[in-house]
Amino acid sequence: MTSHATPFSPPLPYTADDRIVWTGLGAGADALAIASAARSHPSVLLVVARDTSEAARLEGELGFFLARDDDPEVLHFPDWETLAYDSFSPHQDIVSQRIETLQRLPTLRRAVLVVPITTLMHRVPPADWLAGRSLVLDVGARFDIDARRGQLEAAGYRRVDTVMEHGEYAVRGALMDIFPMGSEVPFRIDLFDDEIETLRTFDPETQRTVDAVESVRLLPAKEFPLDRGAISDFKDRWHTRFDVDARRCPVYQDVSSGSVPPGIEYYLPLFFEQLSALTDYLPAETCAVLCGDAGADARLFREEVAERHENLRWDAERPILPPDDLFLSVDELFTGIGRFAQVRLRDAVAGHRGSAFAFEVSALPAVQFDVRSDEPASRVVRWLAGDEPTAPPPARALFLAESPGRREVLLETLQHAGLQPDVFDDLDAFLASDVRHGLAVGPVEAGFRCAGAPEDAGTSPTAGDLALIPEAALIGERVRQTRRRARAAESADAVVRSLSELRDGAPVVHVDHGVGRYLGLETMDLGGMTNEFLTLEYADGAKLYVPVANLHLISRYTGADEDVAPLHRLGSDQWEKAKRKAAEKVRDVAAEL
Repeated sequence: MTSHATPFSPPLPYTADDRIVWTGLGAGADALAIASAARSHPSVLLVVARDTSEAARLEGELGFFLARDDDPEVLHFPDWETLAYDSFSPHQDIVSQRIETLQRLPTLRRAVLVVPITTLMHRVPPADWLAGRSLVLDVGARFDIDARRGQLEAAGYRRVDTVMEHGEYAVRGALMDIFPMGSEVPFRIDLFDDEIETLRTFDPETQRTVDAVESVRLLPAKEFPLDRGAISDFKDRWHTRFDVDARRCPVYQDVSSGSVPPGIEYYLPLFFEQLSALTDYLPAETCAVLCGDAGADARLFREEVAERHENLRWDAERPILPPDDLFLSVDELFTGIGRFAQVRLRDAVAGHRGSAFAFEVSALPAVQFDVRSDEPASRVVRWLAGDEPTAPPPARALFLAESPGRREVLLETLQHAGLQPDVFDDLDAFLASDVRHGLAVGPVEAGFRCAGAPEDAGTSPTAGDLALIPEAALIGERVRQTRRRARAAESADAVVRSLSELRDGAPVVHVDHGVGRYLGLETMDLGGMTNEFLTLEYADGAKLYVPVANLHLISRYTGADEDVAPLHRLGSDQWEKAKRKAAEKVRDVAAEL
């Protein structure tokens, strides 16, 4: 039987035999329902999103709804952001976040973990390997630089001259700088003889020390080992799996020499006897929340992987492993999830065995601002005042802006229309008050109206149904995502996602140096390490070499004529002047608006 109740107190299953379907939820309301369930659930809530964009949305909205100090933490386990069998590796920041989350999962008590179903289908290192690979350094402990260097390199850390990114370390006399995986800041280890005298954080941009700390935890820099034993195992398994001439295979040669070739993540099974699934890291009391048709999404992903495998498996110099070695089958995926209690988010419950719960959630009426009117907010004001006969007003309404700056603009617009919302830090603060109309900063993208106030938010004289009205519903576009793209200076057309999208001679834009021409890849040996660099040509034939790992700093040139793209001069202020001029024009346009 389907029950009707407030969406803020949805029922949860607590054993692996229990299954519940939640219906009637749309974007925004699904995050609020999950957040409410997480507050009452004693263990981990595994939210399986349909794709990475839905996972990013849910993470942002859950962070807003779970704002109390005693709320479960919202964890991030990012996707590699590469296609299956790609010949380049994920960014070190992604690897850092993945390793930190994997290390924390086995000991979690209450948390929400949001994972796209495609990411959940990737096999991961065994939990027992990661548990034994962390290292804690304390002030006053003995520290042998030479021995530690060997340990760091075996754990995948890379020696550099200046530490800037996760997984790097540098040695200068009695100082060692290191940027541990899973840490937000790098650390400077100052030695006195063979003892750690001080541990301090430092700013990688200025290299200046910031705060003193008492201990530092070091996690592996890669999702696989690189010690001698691991390299030997890799070579043995390579010869077992592939019938090719290893002397012609760059991946084999690089690993044999102790270096990390791009795309090595898709050879993960060669480093371990057996891999695990992400679900193996979670406690038995976990509850899985599956969004959409998880089975169909999983089957589609496996079909795409199989297609890429068929297209790429013929390269004798870069042989690849079969999909089953790297990814869970659909049956394996649901066997792992089947160990947990389950909630499925669906539009209907046809053919489902078990109980169902229908949420009283509805879409907002037409509240979009009319920018051509002298009173652009008149629609939403009339609705909230009860002057729309076809759409009764909610008892309470909370407006949500993208940022503090946008909040002030929205507040001014609403006040000009005669509405006087109070400003709150979050939804809980608003619900605990007796204010009818509020305004806060929150990342909710789709507005909705639900049937009541949360039972645990306190009572109020205006208890009743609630409407959340995000800025996107008022201006008719997704402000936050547009702003995010503008902040990164990368439109959907300009962003460069892989090297295959660049052609020789094409003009490109480096975020720090301006317009140049892409001349191809060049392999260079620096400091005993071989790396690939993008070669960019600037005015007067000057060359700039950009590490492949910094591909995110490069975007396409989007001028009218690529053949006559103006090349900037390296070392001059030409690019800075161009950026300042563009910023001034933006400010002028903003002032006019």
